[in-house]
Amino acid sequence: MHHKESRATLGGKLSAVLVAAGSSVGLGNIWRFPYVAGDNGGGAFLIIYILCVLLLGLPLMIAEFSVGRASHLNAVGAYRKLNRRWSFLGYNGVLAAFLILGFYFVVSGWTAEYMVHSATGEIARYSTAEEYKNLFETFISNPWRPVLYTCLFVLATHFVIALGVQKGIERSAKILMPLLFVILIILSVHSLLMPGGEAGLKFLFAPDFSKVTPTTVLVALGQAFFSLSIGIGTMVTYASYFKPDTNLRHTALNVTILDTLVAVLAGVVIFPAVFSVGIEPSSGPSLVFITLPSIFNDMPLSMVWSSVFFLLLVVAALTSTISLHEVVTVYLHEEWHLSRKTAAWLTTAATAALASLASLSLGVLSGWTICGLSLFDSLDFLTANILLPAGGFFTCVFVGWKLDRQILRDQITNNGELKFRIYGVFIFLLRYVCPAVLLLIFLDNLGVF
Repeated sequence: MHHKESRATLGGKLSAVLVAAGSSVGLGNIWRFPYVAGDNGGGAFLIIYILCVLLLGLPLMIAEFSVGRASHLNAVGAYRKLNRRWSFLGYNGVLAAFLILGFYFVVSGWTAEYMVHSATGEIARYSTAEEYKNLFETFISNPWRPVLYTCLFVLATHFVIALGVQKGIERSAKILMPLLFVILIILSVHSLLMPGGEAGLKFLFAPDFSKVTPTTVLVALGQAFFSLSIGIGTMVTYASYFKPDTNLRHTALNVTILDTLVAVLAGVVIFPAVFSVGIEPSSGPSLVFITLPSIFNDMPLSMVWSSVFFLLLVVAALTSTISLHEVVTVYLHEEWHLSRKTAAWLTTAATAALASLASLSLGVLSGWTICGLSLFDSLDFLTANILLPAGGFFTCVFVGWKLDRQILRDQITNNGELKFRIYGVFIFLLRYVCPAVLLLIFLDNLGVF
């Protein structure tokens, strides 16, 4: 029989920031942000993106932090405790986290594969972008190698989760987040020293608003929303481990700053290198797995720089898979009354099975489709275009309109100990601006515009 255990808490304010930042920082910052910025004009996109983070991401993160700490429960239990009719919002988050792991573990496995083959020198044997494209396509369609690396990544994530909140999640964040920044800074310095690299910096930081369209704004809004891991229960879950004296506003602000800084540093790493060798910055999703390896191959010590870069991707991916895994694990632990060990293994087994099928859907199971999409693409589409925007939208409605005002004010001000002079602005953004923006993102994702 499972006996109720005392609930873990994070060690302090720095731990709260690092753990939450670890959840938000991921492949979306280092892989997706550079190519999205490249497709949408560089510096102008960066300015719009930062405004979107502050106006959309920050209020939503504070809202989710408030729900988590007010309840000290998993995502489902949190919403049920505060308003039983809104427990569906917690289920949406748990389902989204589980399904995201189904394809995120696959991409994470790719980063691990590339790191290993960079270190062994296999990637350095190729020389042209076409050869790297064939290498990538051959790899992802292989019947066993991607599955092997996917399962290894699942087990690495499980190892951290099994150690618990303090010994696993908190300790890993204190190691992985500083390591991520050290690697980013080293790679940034290296890129800046490349001949012609200043053109990449100009592209990233000198805005050209002539390239801005309504679509650019919607893309920036979407990137800001998804980059911060909002709407999938991670911030609610992690905030449930916060101490009573944690300043939710400062924590949310620090997390958004760190998250944005990682994205900008990723741009500093990639764009000078891209411009140095004369490649278009709008190379799209292939930028990391096809374009960049060919760039590294032309550098002195190519094996070293390629290995370090893919280690960076592995670290970023791991900080995200840990948080997503925890959402599902703590839900099973508290709602199904399983031991944490059993809940972790059940989550690991289920996500490994789903991710393996998603990986195979790009190769031997490519004939099995859902509405014309592979399982991998279906998981991506369902979560990014439906579950996450829905989670964010209804979070705004719940916290802005339904949550008891005193509960919200107590959480934001630490029971009156902290001042919040722009509380009215915060509520206005949460009630009107954020839901309207999320609705636009949702409609744009479905191709309405």
